[in-house]
Amino acid sequence: MAFYETVFIARQDISAAQAEALADQYAEHITSNEGRISRRENWGLKNLAYRMNKNRKGHYVLFNYEASSDVVAEMERTMRLSEDVLRYMTIRTEDLPEEPSVVLQRREERGRGDRDRGDRGDRGDRRPRREERPQPAEGAEA
Repeated sequence: MAFYETVFIARQDISAAQAEALADQYAEHITSNEGRISRRENWGLKNLAYRMNKNRKGHYVLFNYEASSDVVAEMERTMRLSEDVLRYMTIRTEDLPEEPSVVLQRREERGRGDRDRGDRGDRGDRRPRREERPQPAEGAEA
């Protein structure tokens, strides 16, 4: 069996739960045919580079797995037939990564809601308000 990476884009009209159910369906197909999934990531609703079938956004899902070529061909066939899948791409890889992908690493670096914001009043880089600005000394020219 070989290692593969598949990314598919689902329509923006479906909910996140429906996109997750679609991913569950493909994951079940892989595992029921003696495949092994090492990484599955839902990247969420993202903007597309160009319009596809009147969609400007799409739900992105990534799979890294080990399976036979017959399993991959059947999964791609079902993706082609599904009206909810806009695009998909499968590539054969040399290894089976288990760490988070670059997309999720960047999300963690930005700290999507996980970071402690501290005192919201002190932004550090903003200009002080008019009443906070230092006043010129008397007798000094402005």
